[in-house]
Amino acid sequence: MTSEQSKATVAETREAREFVLHTVKDHDVKFIRLWFTDILGRLKGFAITVEELKEALDRGKPFDGGTIEGFARSDESDMIAMPDPTTFTLLPWRPRQNAVAKMFCDVQTPDGEAFAGDPRHVLKRNLKRAADMGFTSYVSVELEFFYFKDNQSTQILDQAGYFDQTSADLGSDLRRETVLTLEQMGVPVEYSHHEVSPSQQEIDLRYADGLTMADSVMTYRTVVKEIATKQGVYATFMPKPLNGVNGSGMHIHQSLFRGENNAFYDRQTPHHLSVTAQRFIGGLLRYAPEITLVTNQWVNSYKRLVPGYEAPLHASWARRSKADLVRIPGFRSGREDSTRIEYRAPDSACNPYLAFSAVLSAGLEGIEQDVALPPEMVQDVHKLTDAERKAQGIASLPRTLAEAIDAAEGSTLLRKMMGEHAFESFLTNKKLEWDDFRREVHEYEIKRYLPSL
Repeated sequence: MTSEQSKATVAETREAREFVLHTVKDHDVKFIRLWFTDILGRLKGFAITVEELKEALDRGKPFDGGTIEGFARSDESDMIAMPDPTTFTLLPWRPRQNAVAKMFCDVQTPDGEAFAGDPRHVLKRNLKRAADMGFTSYVSVELEFFYFKDNQSTQILDQAGYFDQTSADLGSDLRRETVLTLEQMGVPVEYSHHEVSPSQQEIDLRYADGLTMADSVMTYRTVVKEIATKQGVYATFMPKPLNGVNGSGMHIHQSLFRGENNAFYDRQTPHHLSVTAQRFIGGLLRYAPEITLVTNQWVNSYKRLVPGYEAPLHASWARRSKADLVRIPGFRSGREDSTRIEYRAPDSACNPYLAFSAVLSAGLEGIEQDVALPPEMVQDVHKLTDAERKAQGIASLPRTLAEAIDAAEGSTLLRKMMGEHAFESFLTNKKLEWDDFRREVHEYEIKRYLPSL
């Protein structure tokens, strides 16, 4: 970051701080929720009263991180939540009298240093790496989820299908209220519609810089659940809650800019993909198996990454196919600035700070290492035999959480991207999850084996 950029950032923060102090007075704000995430991307936080706000903005607020997943060892449980005033918004679903607002926080150690286990800090470090290479990272996402009657069953609300605009789509009013609430909170929405599976929804967020988008994903998931609860139903981002239908993904659209210019576009190349874009894709394909533990972090994530559905299984790329890991969306003439790469593996239950970091880091590694772009996949990659895919150098994504752990454990890229503390915390948690899953006797086993064994 140049000195001019640093001065601009300080000025923006000071202006945002003054905006916060004025807004709480104008809107009768009594409580401010200080938000952050644990290593798994679960929203955490605590509330302060408006009387504590100025001190919080000046010095942050201490809290005990000892019981936050992935945060603190036994000898370093004291943490500081330092609010980011640029993320201040009112919570529209809370009362207007004695209103409630929120701010995302950067987690610090008591001596004021950034805490290495904070996922927001991990993303900031990787965005700085991109900035040091001359790039600004922009991201948009397609986020899918399901509505069910309650959180005790998978009883669906409708039998509607993709883009249906009929009375069968009972989620339309819920989507409408969700979109309006998001936009009240400063999160721009590009599309909303019913997805392929029954009771499945999609709301797509308009592109923003990587940090803003990660904060927006956390806000999105909170709003979706709050609106659903308000209407007496349940929303879930579980990757694969229903058998026999598509699961819920979070397709990441990534672009890099140099100043005002899209670094992924080149008018001279056959696909209008610059060398930078080609190397970025090469990095994604090379490192995809290693970063899958981050983009698909749950046992249930791998029930979505199976044959017969739209989720990718292999590290291939194409311009149009939905079967491939990386897709190059088309753009209209005159909109070359929208050239981007769509990474289709992540599900909507991942930690967005770590997932965006992983995708960006893999792509930047491809640029730095001059990783060549393999040939475009012009046939259905699923129909190739294992031997044919191997001959073409097409790697497969992990099929289970255990395989993903094995691929990640030896990954230099992932360790560098996350930092030692976050990497070890995340890996330890995933190993425990897999061990818990292995010990559990599942309903499938009871139905299959109990009657005959």
